[in-house]
Amino acid sequence: MSATYMALDQYGNTFHNLGPHPRKELLRRLYRQHAERMYVDKVQGGSVQVGYIIAGHWLTLYRVEPWEVPA
Repeated sequence: MSATYMALDQYGNTFHNLGPHPRKELLRRLYRQHAERMYVDKVQGGSVQVGYIIAGHWLTLYRVEPWEVPA
């Protein structure tokens, strides 16, 4: 099963079911062709990419996985 993604912007808007290629799907939904990478600094040092900036939306990406509890 391949991962699917969702995004949350700075205004609290959510974008669900982004599939395995979230950048491509976000660009399609926002009618844009360019996305800049968005980074955050880690407490331990360094930085990591957490999403994209597209058309004024600062979009943080989350991987969605099925939640299962053994019976």
